[in-house]
Amino acid sequence: QVQLVESGGGLVQAGGSLRLSCVASGRIFSTLTMGWFRQAPGKEREFVAGISWSGGSTKCADSVKGRFTVSIDNAKNTVHLLMNSLEPEEAAIFYCSARMYGSPGYSVSEASYWGQGTQVTVSS
Repeated sequence: QVQLVESGGGLVQAGGSLRLSCVASGRIFSTLTMGWFRQAPGKEREFVAGISWSGGSTKCADSVKGRFTVSIDNAKNTVHLLMNSLEPEEAAIFYCSARMYGSPGYSVSEASYWGQGTQVTVSS
């Protein structure tokens, strides 16, 4: 089992930045892949960004490329998502996820573990 705990959500103005963090614990293997997903009200959960445990491979959704950056601090078992130039329509609950192996870009159905989510609100 892998436990995931997110933090860093909150209220930010449009155009602003926010950094989310996710601490992983439990059965952590070097093959683990970490990901960030988001779910806005009335919409399906969607992939945002992912990273291999080594940090050597990353993937971002087209909608966030150039604005969001995913990184990992192996010493602290923590994955970060730095979000710049946030837009009001990007307000959502952001979830950290993990799967035991595979590429850093994956779907909701391919995730094995989920955090409880952290709310991101963007004011216009």
